[in-house]
Amino acid sequence: MKTAEGENGNKQYNLGNCYWNVIRTTRDEKKVFQWHLKLAEGGDSNEQFNLGCCYENGIGTTKDEEKAFQRYLKSAEGGNSNGQNNLGNCYLNGIGTTNNEEKAFKWYLKSAEGGNRIGQYVLRNCYKNGIGTPKDEVKAFQWYLKSAEVENSNGQFNLGFCYENGSKKNVNN
Repeated sequence: MKTAEGENGNKQYNLGNCYWNVIRTTRDEKKVFQWHLKLAEGGDSNEQFNLGCCYENGIGTTKDEEKAFQRYLKSAEGGNSNGQNNLGNCYLNGIGTTNNEEKAFKWYLKSAEGGNRIGQYVLRNCYKNGIGTPKDEVKAFQWYLKSAEVENSNGQFNLGFCYENGSKKNVNN
């Protein structure tokens, strides 16, 4: 705690985790939020993402979808693949912003290309269902394959389903 109070970013992050994971302290969501806020003010894109989660879910603060959206946007623009994925969710579901499937697709694609397992899986759904992009079963299958290769259990399950139930036209591509 003393190191964290002395402006050491890693120690501040670790202290926030202690309050969240109940390590040698009691769970204190307000302190979790305060430490994420302090670190986010320094521009850390991961902390922008964490703060977005706090605002979206009301962790240590009042639930505020518009603030969640703004923090996810900062995180995404900073290159954080989790922030990019959650920003896609905001655009897809109208969380803190107007629903926009094309923007959702754009951020899912950035997340997926950045190696985010969830983004890869969700991008597959975009191609399969024509969300923000034209339907493309070949690309849908390719993103299932990518998500399965990085051990996304949903991607692995659905890839197996494709093989089992005749989506094999995509297998050889």
